[in-house]
Amino acid sequence: MSYIVSYRKFITRSITVQLTAPEESTELCTIAGVTYVSVPDGLELATEQPSEIADTIKRVTLTDDLRESIKEKSTHVWLIDNRVKDKIAERYSLTDELKMLRMSPSVEFDAYNAYVEVSRAWGRDQKAALGLRDN
Repeated sequence: MSYIVSYRKFITRSITVQLTAPEESTELCTIAGVTYVSVPDGLELATEQPSEIADTIKRVTLTDDLRESIKEKSTHVWLIDNRVKDKIAERYSLTDELKMLRMSPSVEFDAYNAYVEVSRAWGRDQKAALGLRDN
Protein backbone atom coordinates (compact mmCIF):
# COMPACT_ATOMS: atom_id res chain seq x y z
CA MET A 1 0.00 0.00 0.00
CA SER A 2 0.95 3.64 -0.24
CA TYR A 3 0.11 7.00 1.19
CA ILE A 4 -0.50 10.18 -0.77
CA VAL A 5 1.12 13.56 -0.30
CA SER A 6 0.20 16.81 -1.97
CA TYR A 7 2.22 19.92 -2.75
CA ARG A 8 2.33 22.91 -5.05
CA LYS A 9 5.08 22.92 -7.65
CA PHE A 10 7.08 26.13 -7.91
CA ILE A 11 7.25 27.09 -11.57
CA THR A 12 8.99 30.01 -13.25
CA ARG A 13 10.05 30.55 -16.87
CA SER A 14 13.34 28.82 -16.27
CA ILE A 15 12.73 26.24 -13.50
CA THR A 16 10.20 23.87 -12.02
CA VAL A 17 10.79 22.90 -8.41
CA GLN A 18 9.32 19.51 -7.51
CA LEU A 19 9.03 17.28 -4.50
CA THR A 20 12.07 15.22 -3.54
CA ALA A 21 10.41 11.82 -3.24
CA PRO A 22 11.68 8.23 -3.13
CA GLU A 23 12.35 6.77 -6.57
CA GLU A 24 9.49 4.28 -6.17
CA SER A 25 6.96 7.12 -5.76
CA THR A 26 4.40 7.91 -8.46
CA GLU A 27 3.14 11.36 -9.40
CA LEU A 28 -0.59 10.78 -9.85
CA CYS A 29 -1.92 14.08 -11.16
CA THR A 30 -2.31 17.80 -10.59
CA ILE A 31 -5.70 19.26 -9.70
CA ALA A 32 -6.21 23.02 -9.37
CA GLY A 33 -2.47 23.57 -8.98
CA VAL A 34 -2.01 20.88 -6.32
CA THR A 35 0.10 17.85 -7.29
CA TYR A 36 -0.64 14.46 -5.72
CA VAL A 37 2.10 11.85 -5.27
CA SER A 38 1.78 8.22 -4.16
CA VAL A 39 4.59 7.17 -1.80
CA PRO A 40 4.99 3.47 -0.94
CA ASP A 41 4.47 2.58 2.72
CA GLY A 42 7.75 2.20 4.57
CA LEU A 43 9.38 4.97 2.55
CA GLU A 44 9.58 8.53 3.77
CA LEU A 45 10.03 11.82 1.99
CA ALA A 46 13.43 13.41 2.31
CA THR A 47 13.51 15.72 5.33
CA GLU A 48 15.25 18.35 3.22
CA GLN A 49 12.80 19.64 0.63
CA PRO A 50 13.27 22.65 -1.66
CA SER A 51 12.41 25.81 0.26
CA GLU A 52 10.08 27.00 -2.53
CA ILE A 53 7.67 24.10 -1.91
CA ALA A 54 8.43 22.92 1.64
CA ASP A 55 5.51 24.75 3.25
CA THR A 56 3.01 23.26 0.78
CA ILE A 57 3.76 19.57 1.38
CA LYS A 58 0.99 17.71 3.21
CA ARG A 59 0.04 14.11 3.81
CA VAL A 60 -3.42 13.66 2.31
CA THR A 61 -6.45 12.15 3.97
CA LEU A 62 -8.59 11.06 1.04
CA THR A 63 -12.23 12.00 0.91
CA ASP A 64 -14.47 10.17 -1.53
CA ASP A 65 -14.60 13.27 -3.75
CA LEU A 66 -10.82 13.72 -3.79
CA ARG A 67 -10.24 10.01 -4.46
CA GLU A 68 -12.63 10.15 -7.44
CA SER A 69 -11.02 13.36 -8.73
CA ILE A 70 -7.55 11.82 -8.59
CA LYS A 71 -8.79 8.65 -10.29
CA GLU A 72 -10.41 10.76 -13.01
CA LYS A 73 -7.29 12.87 -13.66
CA SER A 74 -4.49 10.34 -13.17
CA THR A 75 -2.87 8.86 -16.27
CA HIS A 76 -1.72 5.96 -14.08
CA VAL A 77 -5.32 5.10 -13.20
CA TRP A 78 -6.27 5.49 -16.87
CA LEU A 79 -3.54 2.97 -17.77
CA ILE A 80 -4.74 0.53 -15.10
CA ASP A 81 -8.31 0.78 -16.40
CA ASN A 82 -7.12 0.17 -19.95
CA ARG A 83 -5.03 -2.82 -18.87
CA VAL A 84 -8.14 -4.32 -17.26
CA LYS A 85 -10.02 -3.84 -20.53
CA ASP A 86 -7.10 -5.35 -22.46
CA LYS A 87 -7.00 -8.39 -20.15
CA ILE A 88 -10.68 -9.03 -20.82
CA ALA A 89 -10.29 -8.41 -24.57
CA GLU A 90 -7.44 -10.95 -24.73
CA ARG A 91 -9.97 -13.65 -23.98
CA TYR A 92 -13.32 -12.18 -25.06
CA SER A 93 -14.09 -9.95 -28.02
CA LEU A 94 -16.87 -7.39 -27.65
CA THR A 95 -19.10 -9.69 -29.68
CA ASP A 96 -18.24 -12.58 -27.31
CA GLU A 97 -19.05 -10.42 -24.30
CA LEU A 98 -22.44 -9.49 -25.70
CA LYS A 99 -23.10 -13.15 -26.45
CA MET A 100 -22.17 -14.10 -22.88
CA LEU A 101 -24.58 -11.53 -21.47
CA ARG A 102 -27.39 -12.95 -23.60
CA MET A 103 -26.51 -16.48 -22.43
CA SER A 104 -26.87 -15.66 -18.74
CA PRO A 105 -27.40 -17.76 -16.70
CA SER A 106 -25.16 -20.49 -18.06
CA VAL A 107 -21.88 -22.24 -17.35
CA GLU A 108 -20.24 -20.18 -20.13
CA PHE A 109 -21.50 -16.94 -18.60
CA ASP A 110 -20.25 -17.95 -15.16
CA ALA A 111 -16.76 -18.61 -16.58
CA TYR A 112 -16.80 -15.26 -18.42
CA ASN A 113 -18.03 -13.41 -15.35
CA ALA A 114 -15.40 -15.04 -13.12
CA TYR A 115 -12.65 -13.99 -15.54
CA VAL A 116 -13.96 -10.42 -15.69
CA GLU A 117 -14.09 -10.24 -11.90
CA VAL A 118 -10.50 -11.48 -11.59
CA SER A 119 -9.41 -8.81 -14.09
CA ARG A 120 -11.32 -6.10 -12.24
CA ALA A 121 -9.86 -7.25 -8.89
CA TRP A 122 -6.38 -6.89 -10.39
CA GLY A 123 -7.24 -3.29 -11.31
CA ARG A 124 -8.58 -2.54 -7.84
CA ASP A 125 -5.41 -3.98 -6.30
CA GLN A 126 -3.25 -1.78 -8.54
CA LYS A 127 -5.22 1.33 -7.51
CA ALA A 128 -4.99 0.31 -3.85
CA ALA A 129 -1.22 -0.02 -4.24
CA LEU A 130 -1.20 3.65 -5.28
CA GLY A 131 -3.07 4.59 -2.09
CA LEU A 132 -6.39 5.00 -3.88
CA ARG A 133 -8.23 2.24 -2.05
CA ASP A 134 -11.92 2.69 -1.42
CA ASN A 135 -13.16 3.00 2.13
